[in-house]
Amino acid sequence: MTRTARPDGPSGVPKRRSGRAPLPVAAAVATGWAASLSYLPVAVILGFARFTEDAGAVGGAARVGLSGWLLGHGVPLDTDAGTLHLPPLGLAVLAAWRVARAGVHTSRAIGARQHGTPRQAFSVAGAVGVAYGLLGVVAALIVNAGGQQVAPLRAGLTLTVFGAVAALAGALPITGTLGALARRTPSVLRDGLRTGFVAALLLLGAGAGAAGLAVATGGGAASDMLTAYRTGVLGQAGITVVSVAYAPNASVWAASYLLGPGFAIGTDTSVSTTEVTLGPLPAVPLLAGLPSGPIGGLRVALLAVPVIAGMAAGWLLTRRSLRRAGLPPSPAPLPRMSGRDLSAMRWPPLLAAAAIGGPVAGAVLGLAAWASGGSLGGGRMAEVGPVSWQVAAIATVVVAVGAVVGAAVTRAFARP
Repeated sequence: MTRTARPDGPSGVPKRRSGRAPLPVAAAVATGWAASLSYLPVAVILGFARFTEDAGAVGGAARVGLSGWLLGHGVPLDTDAGTLHLPPLGLAVLAAWRVARAGVHTSRAIGARQHGTPRQAFSVAGAVGVAYGLLGVVAALIVNAGGQQVAPLRAGLTLTVFGAVAALAGALPITGTLGALARRTPSVLRDGLRTGFVAALLLLGAGAGAAGLAVATGGGAASDMLTAYRTGVLGQAGITVVSVAYAPNASVWAASYLLGPGFAIGTDTSVSTTEVTLGPLPAVPLLAGLPSGPIGGLRVALLAVPVIAGMAAGWLLTRRSLRRAGLPPSPAPLPRMSGRDLSAMRWPPLLAAAAIGGPVAGAVLGLAAWASGGSLGGGRMAEVGPVSWQVAAIATVVVAVGAVVGAAVTRAFARP
């Protein structure tokens, strides 16, 4: 005898069991998995580096890993040498990516994929942020039990904000909220935001290239610094990976150097294109590429890099406007247009979008400069990194001018 489903629905159709998970459960599972994936590599690397006397034991390595994990989120650590508050941006990017994926997985688990609402996206961000903050409090308590000092309240609040922002970045696209918001945004503002982000990424890429070239030319000094650590092969490998984790910081500092404000490596120090004042430096391989004096010779051409980045962003802005006008792809850098196509690409919106790109790039680079700085203990190493407001102000002007020039030149040569 076959059992028939009971018609629970209003139309006589059997009610199907919902596969949606409760928001707190989905957020807790996804957040815990994201935290584990960002913590385990840190514990292994710092265990190899043996930064503390008891790091050779499993418990010591776990506590050191938690300390580095909290530091990567911007939580300061109180040590015997002073406050350590220089977050490795490489770890911060890894953690942000995993928490953003937690936002994606949580949105899918509650059934908000592509059909969600802004309220659901923000609910996911809040739930993931709270779960991440609780993990931060637990991590701080474990670290404190090992002798180091971390403020649990500070750790909880910092990781709550970090988790909520990163999870929101993952929840907005997967729920379809970001697309709906973009469609409601005026095209001029949308193009300006995209242009600013592109210019900021180009500048950070140029900074990464400059920093990598500087470290490569100072490879001998970096190798000597690494050899000075008598920690064995595994320890040197751990120190190398830690230096790689700080490579994004060096990229931001190099971008600040190209823009003009430069950065500091300690109190009353300055590394800029016009002045280099340094004191005793820690034996860190990443610092082997610091310049020894003001910029000169052929290196003066590097000063044009920020303007070129802005012009490239303006050129890309005009190219996107050309495609939006219905033009077929053209291999020529400056395509010929008909009068009808030109009428669809007016000067005021194009130049306005290029000008908006300046403040957007300034905000992005200023935020990156703020996140890349901090302190390496007390005393003279209490100030490390660029001054964020100076980077933001100069980047705003340079990118705005470059983007307007690049967009105007490209538009002027696209004649019928």
